[in-house]
Amino acid sequence: MRVINFDHLACAPILPEVREIMLGFLSDDIGNPLSKHIMGDKSKEALEKARADVAELIGANAEDIIFTSCGSESNNLAIKGLAASAKKGKHIIASPIEHHSVIHPLKNLEKQGFEISWLHVNEKGSVKAEEIGSLIRNDTVLITVTSASNEIGTLEPIKDIGEIARDKGVIFHTDAVACAGLVDIDVEEFNVDLLSIAGNVFYGPQGTGALFVRKGVRVTPIIEGGIQEKGLRAGTHNLAGIVGMALAARIAKEKLAERKNYLLNLRDNLIKGALEKIPDCFLSGEAVNRLPGHASFCIKFIEGESILLHLNLAGIAGTSGSTCSSEALKVSHVLDAMGIDPIWAQGSVAFSLGIDNTMEDVELFLKELPQIVDKLRKMSPLSSENVEQFRKMKKDQHNHAI
Repeated sequence: MRVINFDHLACAPILPEVREIMLGFLSDDIGNPLSKHIMGDKSKEALEKARADVAELIGANAEDIIFTSCGSESNNLAIKGLAASAKKGKHIIASPIEHHSVIHPLKNLEKQGFEISWLHVNEKGSVKAEEIGSLIRNDTVLITVTSASNEIGTLEPIKDIGEIARDKGVIFHTDAVACAGLVDIDVEEFNVDLLSIAGNVFYGPQGTGALFVRKGVRVTPIIEGGIQEKGLRAGTHNLAGIVGMALAARIAKEKLAERKNYLLNLRDNLIKGALEKIPDCFLSGEAVNRLPGHASFCIKFIEGESILLHLNLAGIAGTSGSTCSSEALKVSHVLDAMGIDPIWAQGSVAFSLGIDNTMEDVELFLKELPQIVDKLRKMSPLSSENVEQFRKMKKDQHNHAI
């Protein structure tokens, strides 16, 4: 059975040309980039070329790119590293819909005496740049707002936030893992000081990432040891992965507009069809101002996990939110921050389409999903008569978990 992958933010396929170039750095006699001999010279040249290609994707200077193992490591390095270097205070401004690799470090910093001002998000999952301006204080050392949540796909006003941060002299970090290679990103235009990306999202290898660190921004390493990556990230380079990520970045830059238009067509047809065919279903996040291949819904009266299990049996892969948190089976902190009723948040599902998907995939999905929803609703204990009782039970469980 052919599997239709509608979970590209977690597991996009590697491009054939990316796989090919990686094999050359796995099978040949490739040295360490820090080695002072001919094999090291070849590797160092490949490493620095890769750095330039990744920098080009986000409009950065090559010397400001630090290679990491993934987006989560990049986020941890940005948050913890900046906090450890901060001199003027311990106040941070953050959105409540961040990936857990931002939320968890921030929670730990709170235990260490930092004060976190959590922003409000509207019912579509968007923050207001104006609120950030009102929260900045003399002791504010960092603003961190995701470019887009992988759960709801809403694109945040990063450029507006960057202007405020630059005007107030506050460091600005954005987790752009879900965006890089899919939408236009320019760290200069957006006035971003720290920016996280991951190679697997734009069809590079899993286990690759990078952090943009603007020149002059002080970051303390969280992995100590050697002098790799300007001393900010010790450890032997994953050269094959880095080279593969860089080629994927170069291709993503060249084909960004083409890919974006293709994905927009698939996304809009999927969203329109799902909302037309499934009653008591609503889109979570912005309808238009969202990632080009992203669709997410709350489907009433049934559990999202049950929907995904039945879709899986039909050969269609989706998710109920972040891969890093879906196993917890708790109400999404993103949907909770948006004010979505916990009982309807239980029916959340998300789909991220890719360039390997087709309109035929969307049509099959729109054929299978309504049938699955109808089947599950017939077995569901929820109804208009008992929904209030079930809502109270879920709310009590959620509060207890917190």
